[in-house]
Amino acid sequence: MKVADIMTTQVVTVRGHQSVAEAVRLMKAHHIFAVIVERRHDEDAYGMITELDIISKVTAYGRDPKKLRVYEVMQKPCIVVNPDLSIEYAARLFANTGIRCAPVIREKLLGMITATDILLKGDFLESPKEQYFEQAIQKAIQEARQICAEKGHASADCRVAWDIVEELQAEAAHQRAQSLEKTALEEYVEEYPEASILINLEEWCSG
Repeated sequence: MKVADIMTTQVVTVRGHQSVAEAVRLMKAHHIFAVIVERRHDEDAYGMITELDIISKVTAYGRDPKKLRVYEVMQKPCIVVNPDLSIEYAARLFANTGIRCAPVIREKLLGMITATDILLKGDFLESPKEQYFEQAIQKAIQEARQICAEKGHASADCRVAWDIVEELQAEAAHQRAQSLEKTALEEYVEEYPEASILINLEEWCSG
């Protein structure tokens, strides 16, 4: 699943010159905890004002929200998300930055994604990415072995097939935040020493 599959398309916006009190009124009316601040022109950045911004910068100091403007409290520029980003990477972005929501933008504002969207609308319970990678890796290994047996270890097709395996394993390791002790290619070369050309070629190409 992608961000576009779970984002909220009905987005509430506010202008930077409006009062913080108006932003609070919008949050209450729509039962939301963040409002996107509109751009002033095409080259401008989107901003955001959240309940935490208001609590920490206004309420905590007893300031009058009717006299404060949104631009005095908002976050700008704010972190934005591409609609084609996978849910797993959106979740990682949230975890790494500590944000709870982000505008979804491709040239223009398309929607908003929140931590609640990821939790309630995502498919990570039914289709964990770890399971998907394991199946994809095993299939790619079988295909690479078959191609190399048919066309030879020195063939370009053999090299490409193992490149696919290596990329999948690297991505899976990144998802788990773990390093690989031994790749499938290294295990294959141990089994077929004559395939060492595949590793030697990789080392030669890298420098």
